[in-house]
Amino acid sequence: MGHFLYLTTLLYLLVTSCSGSPPSNFILLFADDMGFGDLGCYGHPTSLTPNLDRLAADGLRFTDFYSTSPVCSPSRASLLTGRYQTRSGVYPGVFYPGSRGGLPLNETTIAEVLKPLGYATAAMGKWHLGVGENGMYLPTRQGFDHYLGVPYSHDMGPCQNLTCFPPDVKCFGHCDVGVVTIPLMHNDVIKQQPVDFLDLERAYSDFATDFITQSTRKKQPFFLYYPSHHTHYPQYAGPAAAGRSRRGPFGDALLEFDSTVGNLLSALEQTGVLNNTLILFTADNGPELMRMSRGGNAGPLKCGKGTTYEGGMREPAIAYWPGTITPGVTHELASTLDVMPTIAGLAGAKLPMVQLDGVDMMDILVNHGPSKREAMMFYPTDPNEKYGLFALRLGKYKAHFYTRGAGHSETTPDQDCHIISFLKPHDPPLLFDLESDPSENYPLSPLGRPDLQALLQRIGAVKEQFEASMEFGESQIGKGSDPDLEPCCTPHCTPKPSCCQCG
Repeated sequence: MGHFLYLTTLLYLLVTSCSGSPPSNFILLFADDMGFGDLGCYGHPTSLTPNLDRLAADGLRFTDFYSTSPVCSPSRASLLTGRYQTRSGVYPGVFYPGSRGGLPLNETTIAEVLKPLGYATAAMGKWHLGVGENGMYLPTRQGFDHYLGVPYSHDMGPCQNLTCFPPDVKCFGHCDVGVVTIPLMHNDVIKQQPVDFLDLERAYSDFATDFITQSTRKKQPFFLYYPSHHTHYPQYAGPAAAGRSRRGPFGDALLEFDSTVGNLLSALEQTGVLNNTLILFTADNGPELMRMSRGGNAGPLKCGKGTTYEGGMREPAIAYWPGTITPGVTHELASTLDVMPTIAGLAGAKLPMVQLDGVDMMDILVNHGPSKREAMMFYPTDPNEKYGLFALRLGKYKAHFYTRGAGHSETTPDQDCHIISFLKPHDPPLLFDLESDPSENYPLSPLGRPDLQALLQRIGAVKEQFEASMEFGESQIGKGSDPDLEPCCTPHCTPKPSCCQCG
């Protein structure tokens, strides 16, 4: 299989090279706190997502695609590096405005892989991989030429006095207090503080359109990474999307994100590079069910954000590339880990000389072929070497070694999801057939089933082999926070944090 995939990739590169075609462009769309059941193309009856639906109808839709963590920062680290977050030290939990740590600079991002080939690189939206002293962890220090965005989650600042929907509807909830107001950064400079939510998506759309236009004009291949704030709490939307969906504020926020996707497609069409651009879409983790109808929907999957059940880490995912990817649906196992090696393979880029956990998805994308991924590992929000993996998927089967609920998944009728569902070890592991039971309702008993007993032995061997290969990096989040590191456009003003205002 590896030899066949190598030949497939080599043939693709030879054909594009000999035909004189320019290098491929890449756009990576990464939604925030979006559940498996949140999109129209994944079955939601009232979500309005015409552009994402177009990508799904004319591209390849995944049914078994996973992030590596049920919370934000770790899943972003894995996406950009092709490595489990435990290797880079992006654990436990997430970065905050004053975090001392960040994605280590010796980790190699997709942007850094593409830069030696002459790619223009840009990121916009929610970075959430650290700011650090003098902005040392910002995208511009991690291979991106340009950045426009909020460098962490947009609820990590006082938001109750901000307008989230026109004409003057205040943000839902209270968000964090006692920290600086939410900054909008351009490269490493604060452009606006607090951010104007009603104009934010338009600013992103203009930034992306200009980047695509300028790169195309220079005949320079490009990589655009858009980790959106949508549909994370508190939802917001500008005048063009507010009140237009049937799903209320969550649906309006989703529609605004979808509209930006539409603007990107228009820019690609107008510049004539649509057929030379691979667009990949997925999300960082499952829905924040504690927000009830404003927190997202996991569809048929169990629980959501914060848990290692399917609803916490199985995500919608779409690959779109007119003329290269034949429309369809794939049930092959894939992950955010696989994005780095796939893009590198398509670009002919050199991969970093480190332990990668991702595999090339080229055969899935081009041939609707089988996946090279045998297994998917599930780490909790606070991984450690004592407990190791919480769950492991091998083929269609998933084994839970530990289960635990989470505050992010409160309010659902399923008590297993709640924060009072404390850590519970399982020996033998809880075993589910995810093809017949994606909701993880009916554990399989190995009693009297030699086939399942053999399967559990194989799963145990895969787990043991993987954990033996895992070297935990120094915890970056464990380095703690310093209020003086919180981004402030008037750094020497008083009293902080309320004096940090500009633009």
